[in-house]
Amino acid sequence: MQVRQIAIFLENRSGRLADITHTLAKNAINIRALSLADTADFGILRMVVSDTDRAAKALKEDGFTVGITEVTAVEVPDKPGSLDAILQVVNQSRLNVEYMYAFTKQSGETGLLLFRFDNPKTACRAFAEAGFKLLSDEEVHQL
Repeated sequence: MQVRQIAIFLENRSGRLADITHTLAKNAINIRALSLADTADFGILRMVVSDTDRAAKALKEDGFTVGITEVTAVEVPDKPGSLDAILQVVNQSRLNVEYMYAFTKQSGETGLLLFRFDNPKTACRAFAEAGFKLLSDEEVHQL
């Protein structure tokens, strides 16, 4: 089970992030989660939004380089040790985490971990076998 996210390549200069959020705001697209990584010259903004296709279209129309990729969304209890429990499954399954980001769905109750794996099918199978709940694209986008 995979969740679609948008990945936006942007120049590392003042105002570019605000340009992206402005495009999303004027198109009534809600950001569910995001991660920003940068180098000296450019950044990669990864976001799960309320409407992936509409967001990608609007951003492309405003001149951004946008791709759609997939991540694995795992629901965990919002308590100490939850990330460790997930990473123990990752380690035992010999999975490589390319990147991850997280957010709290409901403080003190539920968190959501978003992973990009080298082998997402193996990851999904391992999490399911370990009893973790995987969220669908629709479930995450409707949060």
